[in-house]
Parts: sequence; C-alpha cells; structure tokens
Amino acid sequence: MQLFLRAQNTHTLEVTGQETVRDIKVHVQTLEGLLVEDQVLLLAGSPLEDASSLERSMAPWPVPVDKQEKKKKKTGRAKRRIQYNRRFVNVVPTFGKKKGPNANS
Repeated sequence: MQLFLRAQNTHTLEVTGQETVRDIKVHVQTLEGLLVEDQVLLLAGSPLEDASSLERSMAPWPVPVDKQEKKKKKTGRAKRRIQYNRRFVNVVPTFGKKKGPNANS
C-alpha cells in the first residue's frame, strides 16, 4: 500500500502494513533530518502510537456509517396547515420590504 507523508516535502512510501509507526518515523528522519521524538504521525486528525503497526492503526478506517431513519414528510391537509401557520400565524409585523427565506440580513 502507498503512504503519503507530508513533512517539509511530500513523500510517497511503499509499505506492507507490518511496519510500526516508529519504523516510519525513522524513515522520515533519514529523508528529512527530523528527530523521531519531534515527529507526530496523524491519521484522520488523531496521533498514532509508536508501538502500533500501520495495519492495526488503519483497520477501522474508513468507518462505515449506519443509515438513520428520517421522519416522514407531511402530505395533504397537514402540509397545508404547516404552510399556513408558517406564513400567516407566527408572523411578526415589521417595517420595510419583505425578505426571502434565504436572506442573511
């Protein structure tokens, strides 16, 4: 698998997944000259531990998201009732020109 590293320059590494995060940091040290203690490798915004392997670190990525049930939209009389209440009942009279529903002011 390919691993893209962004340091002072961008590097592409071919890894098998058996390497540890520490091994990758040592490789970056030879490429960039940065000390291993000063490096932090991130995956999806969270830091990786030195002892963990890449295969284990990347196992839950990407996380599948379960479908959520949506509320059923109102139809017929119920929809018209909501439309009437939105337009006429809850309206506060103001001065000036009417503004559309997407106006930010």
